[in-house]
Amino acid sequence: MISEFQELSDKIDRLAQLAQSLRSENYLLRQANALLSAENLDFKNRLLQAQQRVEAMLAQLEPADASPEDEAEDASANPDDFDAAR
Repeated sequence: MISEFQELSDKIDRLAQLAQSLRSENYLLRQANALLSAENLDFKNRLLQAQQRVEAMLAQLEPADASPEDEAEDASANPDDFDAAR
Protein backbone atom coordinates (compact mmCIF):
# COMPACT_ATOMS: atom_id res chain seq x y z
CA MET A 1 0.00 0.00 0.00
CA ILE A 2 2.80 2.43 0.89
CA SER A 3 4.62 1.55 -2.33
CA GLU A 4 1.49 2.40 -4.32
CA PHE A 5 1.37 5.81 -2.66
CA GLN A 6 5.07 6.27 -3.37
CA GLU A 7 4.55 5.39 -7.05
CA LEU A 8 1.64 7.81 -7.25
CA SER A 9 3.74 10.51 -5.56
CA ASP A 10 6.58 9.91 -8.04
CA LYS A 11 4.17 10.16 -10.98
CA ILE A 12 2.76 13.42 -9.60
CA ASP A 13 6.30 14.79 -9.24
CA ARG A 14 7.15 13.84 -12.84
CA LEU A 15 3.90 15.40 -14.02
CA ALA A 16 4.67 18.62 -12.12
CA GLN A 17 8.18 18.72 -13.62
CA LEU A 18 6.78 18.13 -17.10
CA ALA A 19 4.20 20.89 -16.62
CA GLN A 20 6.93 23.31 -15.47
CA SER A 21 9.13 22.31 -18.40
CA LEU A 22 6.26 22.90 -20.84
CA ARG A 23 5.52 26.31 -19.28
CA SER A 24 9.16 27.30 -19.73
CA GLU A 25 9.20 26.07 -23.32
CA ASN A 26 5.93 27.89 -24.03
CA TYR A 27 7.36 31.13 -22.63
CA LEU A 28 10.47 30.82 -24.82
CA LEU A 29 8.36 30.03 -27.88
CA ARG A 30 6.14 33.05 -27.24
CA GLN A 31 9.22 35.28 -26.99
CA ALA A 32 10.63 33.85 -30.23
CA ASN A 33 7.26 34.31 -31.92
CA ALA A 34 7.10 37.95 -30.81
CA LEU A 35 10.60 38.60 -32.16
CA LEU A 36 9.83 36.91 -35.47
CA SER A 37 6.56 38.81 -35.81
CA ALA A 38 8.38 42.10 -35.26
CA GLU A 39 11.05 41.09 -37.77
CA ASN A 40 8.37 40.09 -40.28
CA LEU A 41 6.65 43.46 -39.87
CA ASP A 42 9.98 45.22 -40.40
CA PHE A 43 10.59 43.22 -43.60
CA LYS A 44 7.10 44.04 -44.86
CA ASN A 45 7.71 47.75 -44.25
CA ARG A 46 11.07 47.59 -46.00
CA LEU A 47 9.50 45.78 -48.94
CA LEU A 48 6.74 48.40 -49.17
CA GLN A 49 9.32 51.20 -49.13
CA ALA A 50 11.36 49.48 -51.84
CA GLN A 51 8.22 49.01 -53.93
CA GLN A 52 7.36 52.70 -53.56
CA ARG A 53 10.89 53.70 -54.61
CA VAL A 54 10.73 51.45 -57.68
CA GLU A 55 7.32 52.82 -58.64
CA ALA A 56 8.63 56.38 -58.24
CA MET A 57 11.60 55.57 -60.48
CA LEU A 58 9.33 53.99 -63.08
CA ALA A 59 7.09 57.05 -63.01
CA GLN A 60 10.13 59.22 -63.71
CA LEU A 61 11.23 56.97 -66.57
CA GLU A 62 7.88 56.90 -68.37
CA PRO A 63 7.98 60.54 -69.56
CA ALA A 64 11.64 60.18 -70.54
CA ASP A 65 10.88 57.07 -72.62
CA ALA A 66 8.39 58.92 -74.83
CA SER A 67 10.38 60.97 -77.32
CA PRO A 68 8.78 63.95 -79.14
CA GLU A 69 8.70 61.90 -82.37
CA ASP A 70 6.73 59.14 -80.66
CA GLU A 71 4.25 61.66 -79.30
CA ALA A 72 3.75 63.19 -82.76
CA GLU A 73 3.10 59.76 -84.24
CA ASP A 74 0.66 58.94 -81.46
CA ALA A 75 -1.21 62.21 -82.00
CA SER A 76 -1.57 61.61 -85.74
CA ALA A 77 -2.61 57.97 -85.38
CA ASN A 78 -6.15 57.14 -86.32
CA PRO A 79 -8.11 55.87 -83.28
CA ASP A 80 -9.65 53.17 -85.49
CA ASP A 81 -6.16 51.89 -86.33
CA PHE A 82 -5.41 51.68 -82.61
CA ASP A 83 -8.50 49.58 -81.95
CA ALA A 84 -7.71 47.33 -84.92
CA ALA A 85 -4.18 46.76 -83.64
CA ARG A 86 -5.56 45.33 -80.41
